[in-house]
Amino acid sequence: MNILNNKTNRKYLLRLALLSIPLAPMVTSCADDFLEATPRTSVSVESAFDTPERVEAQANGLYATIKSGAFLGGRYQVYNDIRAEEFINRNNNGVTGAWAYAHTIGGDDTYLGNFWITGYLAINRSNLFLEGLDANASKINPAKLQQYKGEAKFVRALTYFSLVQIYAKPYVLDNGASPGLPLRLQGETGPENNGLARSTVAQIYAQILKDLNEAEAELPDNYSSANLNTTRAHKNTAIALKTRVYLAMGNYGKVIEEGNKIVSAAAPFTSPNRVVHALQPSIKTVFTNYTTTESIFSAPMTTNSAPGTQNQLGYYYNGTPNGNREYYLNVNPTGITGIYTNPQFRDTDVRKTDLTATISGQRYVTKFSGLSPFIDWVPIIRYSEVLLNLAEAEAEVGSETRAIALLEAVHKRSDATWSYTGTSKPDLINSILTERRIELLSEGFRTNDIMRRGQSIPSIGAGAQIPANDSRYIFPIPTTEYQTNPLL
Repeated sequence: MNILNNKTNRKYLLRLALLSIPLAPMVTSCADDFLEATPRTSVSVESAFDTPERVEAQANGLYATIKSGAFLGGRYQVYNDIRAEEFINRNNNGVTGAWAYAHTIGGDDTYLGNFWITGYLAINRSNLFLEGLDANASKINPAKLQQYKGEAKFVRALTYFSLVQIYAKPYVLDNGASPGLPLRLQGETGPENNGLARSTVAQIYAQILKDLNEAEAELPDNYSSANLNTTRAHKNTAIALKTRVYLAMGNYGKVIEEGNKIVSAAAPFTSPNRVVHALQPSIKTVFTNYTTTESIFSAPMTTNSAPGTQNQLGYYYNGTPNGNREYYLNVNPTGITGIYTNPQFRDTDVRKTDLTATISGQRYVTKFSGLSPFIDWVPIIRYSEVLLNLAEAEAEVGSETRAIALLEAVHKRSDATWSYTGTSKPDLINSILTERRIELLSEGFRTNDIMRRGQSIPSIGAGAQIPANDSRYIFPIPTTEYQTNPLL
Protein backbone atom coordinates (compact mmCIF):
# COMPACT_ATOMS: atom_id res chain seq x y z
CA MET A 1 0.00 0.00 0.00
CA ASN A 2 1.87 3.03 -1.29
CA ILE A 3 1.00 5.44 1.48
CA LEU A 4 3.54 3.53 3.56
CA ASN A 5 6.31 3.01 1.07
CA ASN A 6 7.87 6.41 0.46
CA LYS A 7 10.65 7.02 2.98
CA THR A 8 10.33 10.77 2.69
CA ASN A 9 6.61 10.76 3.35
CA ARG A 10 6.21 7.67 5.54
CA LYS A 11 6.44 9.27 8.97
CA TYR A 12 4.21 12.18 7.99
CA LEU A 13 1.61 10.04 6.29
CA LEU A 14 1.44 7.58 9.15
CA ARG A 15 0.77 10.44 11.51
CA LEU A 16 -1.68 12.04 9.14
CA ALA A 17 -3.86 9.11 8.20
CA LEU A 18 -3.04 5.85 9.89
CA LEU A 19 -1.83 5.81 13.46
CA SER A 20 -4.10 8.62 14.61
CA ILE A 21 -7.23 10.38 13.48
CA PRO A 22 -6.18 13.90 12.53
CA LEU A 23 -8.05 16.86 13.93
CA ALA A 24 -8.00 19.59 11.31
CA PRO A 25 -8.26 23.15 12.61
CA MET A 26 -11.72 24.64 12.60
CA VAL A 27 -11.99 28.04 11.00
CA THR A 28 -14.82 30.50 10.70
CA SER A 29 -14.92 30.97 6.96
CA CYS A 30 -17.03 28.42 5.07
CA ALA A 31 -14.59 28.60 2.17
CA ASP A 32 -11.77 27.55 4.49
CA ASP A 33 -13.57 24.57 6.02
CA PHE A 34 -11.33 21.94 4.47
CA LEU A 35 -8.33 23.89 3.29
CA GLU A 36 -5.87 22.73 5.92
CA ALA A 37 -4.17 19.55 4.72
CA THR A 38 -1.73 19.21 7.61
CA PRO A 39 -3.34 18.72 11.03
CA ARG A 40 -2.03 20.78 13.92
CA THR A 41 -3.40 18.34 16.45
CA SER A 42 -3.89 14.59 16.52
CA VAL A 43 -6.26 12.85 18.87
CA SER A 44 -6.56 9.22 19.82
CA VAL A 45 -8.81 6.87 17.90
CA GLU A 46 -10.83 6.34 21.07
CA SER A 47 -11.71 10.04 21.45
CA ALA A 48 -11.83 11.09 17.80
CA PHE A 49 -15.62 10.88 17.70
CA ASP A 50 -16.34 12.30 21.15
CA THR A 51 -17.38 15.79 20.02
CA PRO A 52 -19.19 17.16 16.97
CA GLU A 53 -16.18 19.37 16.25
CA ARG A 54 -13.82 16.42 16.05
CA VAL A 55 -16.09 14.50 13.69
CA GLU A 56 -16.57 17.57 11.52
CA ALA A 57 -12.82 18.08 11.37
CA GLN A 58 -12.35 14.56 10.06
CA ALA A 59 -14.94 15.14 7.33
CA ASN A 60 -13.13 18.33 6.35
CA GLY A 61 -9.89 16.37 6.23
CA LEU A 62 -11.24 14.12 3.49
CA TYR A 63 -11.76 17.08 1.21
CA ALA A 64 -8.40 18.55 2.19
CA THR A 65 -6.69 15.41 0.94
CA ILE A 66 -8.27 15.32 -2.52
CA LYS A 67 -7.76 19.05 -3.04
CA SER A 68 -4.00 18.63 -2.66
CA GLY A 69 -2.08 20.21 -5.52
CA ALA A 70 -0.50 16.80 -6.07
CA PHE A 71 -3.94 15.40 -6.88
CA LEU A 72 -7.24 17.11 -7.80
CA GLY A 73 -5.99 20.54 -6.83
CA GLY A 74 -3.88 20.86 -9.97
CA ARG A 75 -1.76 17.95 -11.16
CA TYR A 76 -4.64 15.71 -12.24
CA GLN A 77 -6.10 18.38 -14.51
CA VAL A 78 -2.76 19.34 -16.01
CA TYR A 79 -1.64 15.77 -16.72
CA ASN A 80 -4.88 14.99 -18.52
CA ASP A 81 -4.75 18.06 -20.73
CA ILE A 82 -1.09 18.16 -21.74
CA ARG A 83 -0.91 14.55 -22.94
CA ALA A 84 -2.92 15.27 -26.09
CA GLU A 85 -3.02 17.99 -28.75
CA GLU A 86 -4.26 21.20 -27.14
CA PHE A 87 -1.04 22.51 -25.57
CA ILE A 88 2.63 22.95 -26.34
CA ASN A 89 5.29 22.74 -23.65
CA ARG A 90 7.35 25.90 -23.40
CA ASN A 91 9.90 25.07 -20.70
CA ASN A 92 10.49 21.29 -20.90
CA ASN A 93 10.47 21.13 -17.12
CA GLY A 94 10.19 17.62 -15.72
CA VAL A 95 8.74 18.98 -12.48
CA THR A 96 5.79 20.48 -14.36
CA GLY A 97 4.87 17.46 -16.43
CA ALA A 98 7.27 17.34 -19.38
CA TRP A 99 7.27 13.54 -19.05
CA ALA A 100 3.48 13.41 -19.26
CA TYR A 101 3.56 15.71 -22.28
CA ALA A 102 6.14 13.53 -24.04
CA HIS A 103 4.67 10.20 -22.81
CA THR A 104 8.02 9.15 -21.37
CA ILE A 105 6.93 8.58 -17.77
CA GLY A 106 8.57 5.78 -15.84
CA GLY A 107 7.27 4.05 -12.75
CA ASP A 108 10.06 5.52 -10.62
CA ASP A 109 8.99 9.14 -11.19
CA THR A 110 8.54 10.97 -7.88
CA TYR A 111 5.57 13.04 -9.03
CA LEU A 112 3.76 9.98 -10.33
CA GLY A 113 4.40 8.31 -6.99
CA ASN A 114 3.07 11.29 -5.05
CA PHE A 115 -0.06 11.30 -7.20
CA TRP A 116 -0.75 7.65 -6.37
CA ILE A 117 0.09 8.14 -2.69
CA THR A 118 -2.28 11.08 -2.34
CA GLY A 119 -5.12 9.18 -4.01
CA TYR A 120 -4.75 6.17 -1.75
CA LEU A 121 -4.31 8.42 1.26
CA ALA A 122 -7.74 9.89 0.49
CA ILE A 123 -9.19 6.41 0.09
CA ASN A 124 -7.71 5.20 3.37
CA ARG A 125 -8.92 8.25 5.26
CA SER A 126 -12.41 7.64 3.84
CA ASN A 127 -12.29 4.00 4.92
CA LEU A 128 -11.11 4.86 8.43
CA PHE A 129 -13.75 7.54 8.78
CA LEU A 130 -16.55 5.23 7.67
CA GLU A 131 -15.44 2.56 10.12
CA GLY A 132 -15.22 5.13 12.89
CA LEU A 133 -18.69 6.42 12.12
CA ASP A 134 -20.13 2.92 12.37
CA ALA A 135 -18.34 2.24 15.64
CA ASN A 136 -19.45 5.52 17.19
CA ALA A 137 -22.89 5.94 15.66
CA SER A 138 -24.55 6.47 19.04
CA LYS A 139 -22.46 9.58 19.65
CA ILE A 140 -23.48 11.37 16.43
CA ASN A 141 -26.67 13.12 15.42
CA PRO A 142 -28.43 10.68 13.04
CA ALA A 143 -28.80 13.22 10.22
CA LYS A 144 -25.16 14.22 10.47
CA LEU A 145 -24.14 10.57 10.64
CA GLN A 146 -25.81 9.90 7.30
CA GLN A 147 -24.33 13.04 5.78
CA TYR A 148 -20.80 12.10 6.82
CA LYS A 149 -21.19 8.61 5.42
CA GLY A 150 -22.35 10.06 2.12
CA GLU A 151 -19.44 12.51 1.99
CA ALA A 152 -16.88 9.78 2.68
CA LYS A 153 -18.36 7.57 -0.02
CA PHE A 154 -18.42 10.44 -2.50
CA VAL A 155 -14.76 11.24 -1.83
CA ARG A 156 -13.81 7.58 -2.17
CA ALA A 157 -15.77 7.23 -5.42
CA LEU A 158 -14.30 10.39 -6.94
CA THR A 159 -10.80 9.29 -5.99
CA TYR A 160 -11.15 5.78 -7.40
CA PHE A 161 -12.68 7.14 -10.59
CA SER A 162 -9.86 9.65 -11.02
CA LEU A 163 -7.22 6.95 -10.52
CA VAL A 164 -8.79 4.27 -12.71
CA GLN A 165 -9.02 6.71 -15.62
CA ILE A 166 -5.26 7.07 -15.92
CA TYR A 167 -3.81 3.87 -14.43
CA ALA A 168 -6.04 1.37 -16.26
CA LYS A 169 -7.37 0.70 -19.73
CA PRO A 170 -10.73 2.30 -20.60
CA TYR A 171 -13.87 0.41 -19.67
CA VAL A 172 -15.18 0.47 -23.25
CA LEU A 173 -12.30 -1.57 -24.65
CA ASP A 174 -13.40 -4.84 -23.05
CA ASN A 175 -16.32 -3.99 -20.73
CA GLY A 176 -13.91 -3.51 -17.88
CA ALA A 177 -12.12 -6.87 -18.03
CA SER A 178 -8.65 -5.27 -17.91
CA PRO A 179 -6.64 -5.06 -14.69
CA GLY A 180 -7.73 -2.08 -12.65
CA LEU A 181 -6.49 -1.02 -9.21
CA PRO A 182 -6.09 -2.56 -5.76
CA LEU A 183 -9.59 -2.09 -4.33
CA ARG A 184 -9.05 -1.09 -0.73
CA LEU A 185 -12.24 -0.83 1.31
CA GLN A 186 -10.76 -1.43 4.75
CA GLY A 187 -9.05 1.24 6.80
CA GLU A 188 -5.40 0.41 7.40
CA THR A 189 -3.33 1.44 10.41
CA GLY A 190 -0.14 -0.37 9.44
CA PRO A 191 1.58 -2.30 6.64
CA GLU A 192 0.11 -5.71 7.48
CA ASN A 193 -2.32 -5.72 4.54
CA ASN A 194 -0.10 -4.08 1.91
CA GLY A 195 -0.43 -7.10 -0.37
CA LEU A 196 -3.55 -6.79 -2.48
CA ALA A 197 -4.07 -7.86 -6.09
CA ARG A 198 -5.60 -5.55 -8.66
CA SER A 199 -9.34 -5.79 -9.14
CA THR A 200 -10.65 -5.48 -12.68
CA VAL A 201 -11.72 -2.17 -14.15
CA ALA A 202 -15.32 -3.41 -14.01
CA GLN A 203 -15.02 -4.16 -10.30
CA ILE A 204 -13.63 -0.70 -9.63
CA TYR A 205 -16.51 0.88 -11.53
CA ALA A 206 -19.02 -1.27 -9.65
CA GLN A 207 -17.66 0.00 -6.33
CA ILE A 208 -17.66 3.61 -7.57
CA LEU A 209 -21.32 3.34 -8.52
CA LYS A 210 -22.22 1.58 -5.29
CA ASP A 211 -20.61 4.40 -3.33
CA LEU A 212 -22.32 7.08 -5.41
CA ASN A 213 -25.75 5.48 -5.21
CA GLU A 214 -25.45 5.19 -1.45
CA ALA A 215 -24.05 8.71 -1.22
CA GLU A 216 -27.00 10.09 -3.17
CA ALA A 217 -29.35 8.59 -0.59
CA GLU A 218 -27.30 9.75 2.41
CA LEU A 219 -26.16 13.24 1.41
CA PRO A 220 -28.25 16.32 2.21
CA ASP A 221 -30.32 18.13 -0.40
CA ASN A 222 -28.23 21.25 0.12
CA TYR A 223 -26.25 23.23 2.66
CA SER A 224 -26.74 26.58 4.33
CA SER A 225 -24.54 28.61 1.98
CA ALA A 226 -23.39 28.81 -1.62
CA ASN A 227 -19.82 28.16 -0.43
CA LEU A 228 -20.76 24.85 1.14
CA ASN A 229 -22.95 23.87 -1.82
CA THR A 230 -19.83 24.25 -3.97
CA THR A 231 -17.19 22.73 -1.71
CA ARG A 232 -19.01 19.83 -0.03
CA ALA A 233 -20.92 16.99 -1.64
CA HIS A 234 -24.73 17.05 -1.67
CA LYS A 235 -27.18 14.81 -3.54
CA ASN A 236 -26.80 16.64 -6.84
CA THR A 237 -23.01 16.37 -6.60
CA ALA A 238 -23.21 12.58 -6.46
CA ILE A 239 -25.71 12.51 -9.33
CA ALA A 240 -23.54 14.78 -11.48
CA LEU A 241 -20.53 12.54 -10.95
CA LYS A 242 -22.61 9.51 -11.91
CA THR A 243 -23.31 11.07 -15.32
CA ARG A 244 -19.53 11.25 -15.83
CA VAL A 245 -18.97 7.69 -14.67
CA TYR A 246 -21.70 6.19 -16.85
CA LEU A 247 -20.44 8.21 -19.82
CA ALA A 248 -16.99 6.66 -19.36
CA MET A 249 -18.65 3.23 -19.39
CA GLY A 250 -20.57 3.99 -22.59
CA ASN A 251 -23.82 3.39 -20.69
CA TYR A 252 -25.72 6.22 -22.33
CA GLY A 253 -29.13 5.16 -21.06
CA LYS A 254 -27.96 5.54 -17.48
CA VAL A 255 -26.40 8.93 -18.27
CA ILE A 256 -29.83 10.09 -19.39
CA GLU A 257 -31.53 8.57 -16.35
CA GLU A 258 -29.17 10.27 -13.92
CA GLY A 259 -28.95 13.49 -15.91
CA ASN A 260 -32.70 13.91 -15.90
CA LYS A 261 -32.60 14.15 -12.11
CA ILE A 262 -30.73 17.45 -12.33
CA VAL A 263 -31.50 18.76 -15.84
CA SER A 264 -34.90 20.00 -16.92
CA ALA A 265 -36.58 18.47 -19.97
CA ALA A 266 -36.20 21.56 -22.14
CA ALA A 267 -34.31 24.85 -22.33
CA PRO A 268 -33.47 26.91 -20.41
CA PHE A 269 -31.84 23.98 -18.69
CA THR A 270 -31.73 24.08 -14.90
CA SER A 271 -31.87 21.56 -12.11
CA PRO A 272 -35.49 20.92 -11.08
CA ASN A 273 -34.47 19.36 -7.76
CA ARG A 274 -32.65 20.63 -4.68
CA VAL A 275 -29.81 23.03 -5.61
CA VAL A 276 -30.99 24.99 -8.65
CA HIS A 277 -27.98 24.51 -10.92
CA ALA A 278 -27.87 26.61 -14.07
CA LEU A 279 -25.43 28.04 -16.58
CA GLN A 280 -24.29 31.54 -15.74
CA PRO A 281 -25.10 34.20 -18.37
CA SER A 282 -21.35 34.73 -18.84
CA ILE A 283 -18.80 31.97 -18.56
CA LYS A 284 -16.30 34.50 -17.26
CA THR A 285 -18.32 34.71 -14.06
CA VAL A 286 -17.57 31.07 -13.25
CA PHE A 287 -13.86 31.84 -12.99
CA THR A 288 -14.23 34.95 -10.83
CA ASN A 289 -17.24 34.09 -8.65
CA TYR A 290 -16.48 30.56 -7.56
CA THR A 291 -19.77 29.76 -5.81
CA THR A 292 -22.43 30.25 -8.47
CA THR A 293 -24.91 27.44 -9.08
CA GLU A 294 -22.94 26.41 -12.18
CA SER A 295 -20.08 25.22 -9.99
CA ILE A 296 -21.35 21.92 -8.63
CA PHE A 297 -18.10 20.90 -6.94
CA SER A 298 -14.83 22.81 -6.68
CA ALA A 299 -11.61 22.71 -4.69
CA PRO A 300 -11.27 26.04 -2.87
CA MET A 301 -7.93 27.72 -2.35
CA THR A 302 -6.72 30.55 -0.10
CA THR A 303 -3.42 32.30 0.47
CA ASN A 304 -2.93 30.08 3.51
CA SER A 305 -3.77 26.96 1.54
CA ALA A 306 -2.60 27.29 -2.05
CA PRO A 307 -2.06 24.16 -4.17
CA GLY A 308 1.69 24.46 -3.72
CA THR A 309 4.50 25.64 -5.95
CA GLN A 310 4.30 24.33 -9.51
CA ASN A 311 0.92 22.69 -8.95
CA GLN A 312 -1.41 25.63 -9.56
CA LEU A 313 -3.41 25.83 -12.78
CA GLY A 314 -2.60 29.53 -13.10
CA TYR A 315 1.10 28.76 -12.83
CA TYR A 316 0.88 26.35 -15.77
CA TYR A 317 -1.42 28.21 -18.14
CA ASN A 318 -1.69 31.88 -17.24
CA GLY A 319 0.28 34.00 -19.65
CA THR A 320 0.48 37.08 -17.43
CA PRO A 321 3.88 38.10 -16.04
CA ASN A 322 2.96 36.28 -12.82
CA GLY A 323 2.25 33.03 -14.61
CA ASN A 324 5.10 30.74 -15.46
CA ARG A 325 3.64 30.05 -18.93
CA GLU A 326 4.55 26.37 -18.90
CA TYR A 327 2.06 25.46 -21.66
CA TYR A 328 0.60 27.56 -24.45
CA LEU A 329 -2.16 26.71 -26.89
CA ASN A 330 -1.46 24.78 -30.06
CA VAL A 331 -2.58 27.22 -32.76
CA ASN A 332 -0.64 25.68 -35.65
CA PRO A 333 -3.18 24.45 -38.25
CA THR A 334 -0.73 21.88 -39.63
CA GLY A 335 0.29 18.55 -38.17
CA ILE A 336 -1.64 17.57 -35.03
CA THR A 337 -4.12 20.42 -34.71
CA GLY A 338 -5.56 21.76 -31.48
CA ILE A 339 -9.02 23.04 -30.68
CA TYR A 340 -8.05 26.69 -31.02
CA THR A 341 -8.28 26.61 -34.82
CA ASN A 342 -11.35 24.39 -35.02
CA PRO A 343 -14.17 26.10 -37.02
CA GLN A 344 -16.60 25.51 -34.16
CA PHE A 345 -14.39 27.65 -31.91
CA ARG A 346 -15.08 30.90 -33.70
CA ASP A 347 -13.23 34.18 -33.26
CA THR A 348 -16.41 35.73 -31.83
CA ASP A 349 -16.59 33.18 -29.03
CA VAL A 350 -16.13 34.76 -25.59
CA ARG A 351 -14.17 31.69 -24.53
CA LYS A 352 -11.61 32.70 -27.17
CA THR A 353 -11.76 36.49 -26.89
CA ASP A 354 -11.89 36.73 -23.10
CA LEU A 355 -10.44 33.48 -21.75
CA THR A 356 -7.35 33.30 -23.95
CA ALA A 357 -4.75 35.94 -24.77
CA THR A 358 -1.61 36.41 -26.86
CA ILE A 359 1.49 37.17 -24.79
CA SER A 360 5.01 37.28 -26.18
CA GLY A 361 3.80 35.80 -29.43
CA GLN A 362 2.04 32.74 -27.95
CA ARG A 363 -1.63 32.14 -27.12
CA TYR A 364 -2.41 31.26 -23.50
CA VAL A 365 -5.48 30.21 -21.54
CA THR A 366 -6.43 32.90 -19.02
CA LYS A 367 -9.34 31.18 -17.23
CA PHE A 368 -7.20 31.00 -14.12
CA SER A 369 -6.17 34.62 -13.98
CA GLY A 370 -5.26 35.04 -10.33
CA LEU A 371 -1.82 36.23 -9.35
CA SER A 372 0.83 34.31 -7.45
CA PRO A 373 0.27 32.22 -5.31
CA PHE A 374 -2.48 31.33 -7.84
CA ILE A 375 -5.38 30.57 -5.54
CA ASP A 376 -8.02 30.24 -8.25
CA TRP A 377 -10.53 27.62 -7.16
CA VAL A 378 -10.20 24.42 -9.14
CA PRO A 379 -13.43 23.42 -10.92
CA ILE A 380 -14.02 19.68 -10.61
CA ILE A 381 -17.68 19.40 -11.69
CA ARG A 382 -19.49 22.17 -13.56
CA TYR A 383 -23.09 22.18 -14.76
CA SER A 384 -22.00 22.78 -18.35
CA GLU A 385 -20.19 19.44 -18.26
CA VAL A 386 -23.36 17.72 -17.05
CA LEU A 387 -25.30 19.27 -19.93
CA LEU A 388 -22.73 18.03 -22.41
CA ASN A 389 -22.66 14.57 -20.79
CA LEU A 390 -26.41 14.42 -21.27
CA ALA A 391 -26.21 15.83 -24.80
CA GLU A 392 -23.76 13.11 -25.84
CA ALA A 393 -25.94 10.39 -24.35
CA GLU A 394 -29.08 11.76 -26.02
CA ALA A 395 -27.26 11.92 -29.35
CA GLU A 396 -26.17 8.30 -28.97
CA VAL A 397 -29.38 6.63 -27.86
CA GLY A 398 -32.05 9.25 -27.16
CA SER A 399 -33.48 12.42 -28.63
CA GLU A 400 -31.34 14.22 -31.18
CA THR A 401 -33.59 17.26 -30.76
CA ARG A 402 -32.78 17.48 -27.06
CA ALA A 403 -29.11 16.77 -27.73
CA ILE A 404 -28.95 19.75 -30.10
CA ALA A 405 -30.77 21.96 -27.59
CA LEU A 406 -28.30 21.02 -24.85
CA LEU A 407 -25.32 21.56 -27.16
CA GLU A 408 -26.60 24.96 -28.24
CA ALA A 409 -27.35 26.01 -24.68
CA VAL A 410 -23.68 25.59 -23.78
CA HIS A 411 -22.28 27.08 -26.98
CA LYS A 412 -24.64 30.02 -27.38
CA ARG A 413 -23.86 31.18 -23.87
CA SER A 414 -20.46 32.25 -25.23
CA ASP A 415 -21.20 32.63 -28.98
CA ALA A 416 -24.82 33.69 -29.39
CA THR A 417 -25.02 33.62 -33.20
CA TRP A 418 -23.74 30.08 -33.62
CA SER A 419 -26.13 27.24 -34.45
CA TYR A 420 -25.61 23.56 -35.06
CA THR A 421 -25.78 22.79 -38.80
CA GLY A 422 -24.89 19.10 -39.01
CA THR A 423 -27.11 16.63 -40.79
CA SER A 424 -26.31 13.21 -39.29
CA LYS A 425 -25.86 11.44 -35.98
CA PRO A 426 -22.06 11.28 -36.39
CA ASP A 427 -22.06 15.02 -37.11
CA LEU A 428 -23.93 15.69 -33.89
CA ILE A 429 -21.75 13.49 -31.75
CA ASN A 430 -18.62 15.04 -33.22
CA SER A 431 -19.96 18.54 -32.56
CA ILE A 432 -20.71 17.68 -28.93
CA LEU A 433 -17.24 16.18 -28.44
CA THR A 434 -15.76 19.29 -30.04
CA GLU A 435 -17.80 21.46 -27.70
CA ARG A 436 -16.34 19.63 -24.73
CA ARG A 437 -12.86 20.52 -25.95
CA ILE A 438 -13.85 24.19 -26.13
CA GLU A 439 -15.90 24.48 -22.96
CA LEU A 440 -13.69 22.37 -20.69
CA LEU A 441 -10.31 23.44 -22.06
CA SER A 442 -7.60 23.29 -19.35
CA GLU A 443 -10.02 21.75 -16.80
CA GLY A 444 -8.59 18.23 -17.07
CA PHE A 445 -10.91 16.43 -19.48
CA ARG A 446 -9.17 16.06 -22.82
CA THR A 447 -7.22 12.81 -22.50
CA ASN A 448 -9.97 11.10 -20.55
CA ASP A 449 -12.49 12.06 -23.23
CA ILE A 450 -10.25 10.48 -25.86
CA MET A 451 -9.58 7.33 -23.89
CA ARG A 452 -13.16 6.67 -22.77
CA ARG A 453 -14.01 6.18 -26.45
CA GLY A 454 -11.01 3.90 -27.00
CA GLN A 455 -9.41 6.33 -29.43
CA SER A 456 -5.72 6.99 -30.02
CA ILE A 457 -4.20 9.93 -28.16
CA PRO A 458 -2.97 12.57 -30.65
CA SER A 459 0.12 13.61 -28.74
CA ILE A 460 2.00 16.78 -29.60
CA GLY A 461 4.70 15.94 -27.09
CA ALA A 462 5.34 12.45 -28.44
CA GLY A 463 4.80 13.55 -32.02
CA ALA A 464 2.59 10.55 -32.66
CA GLN A 465 -0.82 8.96 -32.33
CA ILE A 466 -0.71 6.68 -29.30
CA PRO A 467 -3.17 3.77 -29.66
CA ALA A 468 -4.86 1.90 -26.83
CA ASN A 469 -2.49 -1.07 -27.16
CA ASP A 470 0.58 1.14 -26.64
CA SER A 471 2.18 0.88 -23.19
CA ARG A 472 2.23 4.70 -23.06
CA TYR A 473 -1.56 4.91 -23.25
CA ILE A 474 -1.94 4.75 -19.46
CA PHE A 475 0.36 5.75 -16.59
CA PRO A 476 2.46 2.99 -15.04
CA ILE A 477 1.71 2.04 -11.46
CA PRO A 478 4.58 3.50 -9.39
CA THR A 479 7.58 1.27 -8.77
CA THR A 480 7.30 1.86 -5.03
CA GLU A 481 3.84 0.27 -5.05
CA TYR A 482 5.28 -2.89 -6.58
CA GLN A 483 7.99 -2.88 -3.91
CA THR A 484 5.48 -2.88 -1.07
CA ASN A 485 2.56 -4.76 -2.64
CA PRO A 486 3.77 -8.24 -3.61
CA LEU A 487 0.39 -9.24 -5.06
CA LEU A 488 0.29 -6.71 -7.89
